[in-house]
Parts: sequence; structure tokens; C-alpha cells
Amino acid sequence: MSAPLAASGGDYVAAAYLVFLFLVLSYLAIMAVKLGRIEREVVEIADAVDRRDSKVAERAKEPVA
Repeated sequence: MSAPLAASGGDYVAAAYLVFLFLVLSYLAIMAVKLGRIEREVVEIADAVDRRDSKVAERAKEPVA
């Protein structure tokens, strides 16, 4: 006898799990990219604040004319 043309219920469950796994992995990849971008922006902002603070400290050391 040949196999039936229609997929069994177990095949649909396996396919649903694979689709769900793909969606979860895609979501995690997108979040990782966003987190990396946010981390770079935070580092840039921290560097800008450090530069500003060092300039303010240098001006405070200058004699008042």
C-alpha cells in the first residue's frame, strides 16, 4: 500500500513547532541587533559627556582674567 497523500497530524505539529522556532530565533536576532546599536549609542554618549566634563575641568583650572 502506498502512503496517504495527506500529511498526518504529527507532521502538522512538527511543522508548527519549526515555524514557531524560526519566529523565536528571528525575534532574538532582531533584538540582538537592536541591543548592539543601543550599546554603541550609549558608548558614544558617554564619550561625549566625558569630553565635555574634561573641557569644563580645564576651563575651571584656567586663571580668571
